[in-house]
Amino acid sequence: MPESQAGAESPHLDDSQREQAANHATPHPLVIHEIVREEGETAIGRTFAALTWSALAAGMSMGFSFLVQAIVESALPETNWRHLVSSLGYTLGFVFVILGRQQLFTESTLTAVLPVLMRRDLKTLGRTLRLWSIVLLFNLVGTAMFAAMLQFKGVFPPGVGTALANVARTPFSGDFGVTLVRGVFAGWLIALMVWLLPSARSARLLTILLVTYTVGICGLAHVIAGSAEAAYAVMTGVAKVSDYFLVFLLPTLVGNMIGGIAMVAIVNHAAIAPEIAGAQRQG
Repeated sequence: MPESQAGAESPHLDDSQREQAANHATPHPLVIHEIVREEGETAIGRTFAALTWSALAAGMSMGFSFLVQAIVESALPETNWRHLVSSLGYTLGFVFVILGRQQLFTESTLTAVLPVLMRRDLKTLGRTLRLWSIVLLFNLVGTAMFAAMLQFKGVFPPGVGTALANVARTPFSGDFGVTLVRGVFAGWLIALMVWLLPSARSARLLTILLVTYTVGICGLAHVIAGSAEAAYAVMTGVAKVSDYFLVFLLPTLVGNMIGGIAMVAIVNHAAIAPEIAGAQRQG
C-alpha cells in the first residue's frame, strides 16, 4: 500500500506507528512470489560443487525423518493411534534441511519453476533441469548413505531395528497409481510450505512442523524422505532393487513434480500474473 494511501486511511497513527503496522502486515502475494523466485534464481545459479554438497547434506539429513519415526514407533504400544505420534519424528529431517538451507529437490519444484515461468526461455529451462538433475541425484545418494549407516549392528536397541524394518515397507505399500497420487499430495504440500514460509516469519518452525506432520500422518509419498526408507528395505532384503525404482521412485518422483509444479507453482503464478504484467507495463 502506498504511504500516502496508508496515511489517508490511518490518520490516527504517526509515521513510526504506521511503519510498525506495515511491518506486521502479511506480505502481498507479489512480494511472496518475488522472494520465492529469488530463491530459485539463486539455486539455479549455484555451481555444480555447491549444489552437490548441499544436496548430499540434505539427503543425509532427511534420513533422520526415517530414523526418529522408527525410534518413536518402537517406544509405543501397537495401537491404531501410534502413527499419529510417531509421525512427529517424520518432521525432523525436513526441519534440519529447511532451516539449514540445504538443497532439497521437492522445494525446487516451486522455487526453480518461477524463473522459468517469468522468463519462458530455453536457457532458464536448461538451468532448472540442470538443478533438478544434480539435486535429485545427490539427495538420493545422501539417503542411501544414511540407510547404509543404519546397517551397523548394536548402535540402536533391537526394538528400533524392528521398527525400522516396519517403516521401511511404507514406500512399497501401494500400487503405481496409488503411490503416484500420494506423491502428488506430498509434492503439493511441500511446495505450498515453501510458498508459506516468507509470510510465516517467527512461525517458520511451526509451519514446517505442521505441513510435514500432515504429510507423515497421511502416509503420503515423498521422494527423498521415502528414499531413505526404500534404500534401507533394499539393503535388508525386504525389497528388490527393481522395486526401489519401479514401485517407489518413479511414481513418487512423477507425483511430487506434478504436485509441486502444477498445484502450486503454476497456479500461484497464474493468480498474480496479471499484476506482474500490469507492474511491468507501468515500469
